[in-house]
Amino acid sequence: MGSGQLVAVFGAYGRTGRFVVAELVARGFVPVLSGRNAQALAEPAEEYGLEARAASVEDPASLDRALAGTAAVVNCAGPFASTTGPVIEAALRARIPYLDVAAELEANLDTFAHYRERARDAGAVVVPAMAFFGGLGDLLVTAAMGDWTGADEAHIAYALSSWHPTAGTRRSGAVSRERRGDHRLRYSGGRWERRTDAAPTLEWPFPEPVGPRSVIGEFTMADVVTVPQHLSIPEVTTYMNTEAVRDVAAPDTPAPTAADASGRSDQTFLVDVVVRSGKAERRITAAGRDIYAITAPLVVEALGRVLAGATRTTGVASAGEIFDAPDFLRTLGPHLAVDLHPQKQTA
Repeated sequence: MGSGQLVAVFGAYGRTGRFVVAELVARGFVPVLSGRNAQALAEPAEEYGLEARAASVEDPASLDRALAGTAAVVNCAGPFASTTGPVIEAALRARIPYLDVAAELEANLDTFAHYRERARDAGAVVVPAMAFFGGLGDLLVTAAMGDWTGADEAHIAYALSSWHPTAGTRRSGAVSRERRGDHRLRYSGGRWERRTDAAPTLEWPFPEPVGPRSVIGEFTMADVVTVPQHLSIPEVTTYMNTEAVRDVAAPDTPAPTAADASGRSDQTFLVDVVVRSGKAERRITAAGRDIYAITAPLVVEALGRVLAGATRTTGVASAGEIFDAPDFLRTLGPHLAVDLHPQKQTA
């Protein structure tokens, strides 16, 4: 698939970055490993026999050197509030596509706000949040919509068997909380709201084998940024099961550990998506293992489609906007079990 094309991976030594590097190699690409820490780059570079190019977002020239001669760049380095802007700028200078795996709301909102017109005018491709949070939910909502041109509401509910956060997740969360202050964000009525009340706790009817679970409602994730960018849905809400919320919030929850030779943990997930228009309801679910590992086939499949020209638009675009969502999801079959449920009528 990759035909030996060079692809820069910024943040190549983090947990997600390592999964992305492995997936690129498996698909025939040649990753060029980059990031701030030259010592940390040495290990994956030696393991795969790859070139490492240390670079810092504070040094644009170093980013230019890191991207020189590459066909695209995948940004895996959080906190993305600090890295997206500089790496996108470097990609625009190099005239290559940019993709990232950012889950930070503010970073993704900034990417759409600051680069939509510039990237479109340059004919460039910028795909933010091409990851478990953001990209997957967006693809599922788009696929569930089918022939609908709009819907009244979209709900994306997550059930994780556990959530052992990486150091990068903790750093990104801290940056988001610092930027947000005492507020939380909700998307309702076609606009963003800053709220100070507590997010509601309720029960979500996950399909079996998970079944009904207590969830935090309005647990706003990157999907709430990506979906409204291209779909006419004024109410977009995400939910997270309370056990996972407790895990990720606890300061002593350990980082994920490998449960097999691929490095995946034993964490499992179910994503349950419901879109409603009038009295009609469409539902799609996706199940898999390890939210960090699944990001690799998501972003690498996206990369392959961008480089092959299998895209629907240019500029800054969500996954479901730029790709054929049902076809994209089908290609993830070895990694993800997707079930599109029959449409039903609500009361």
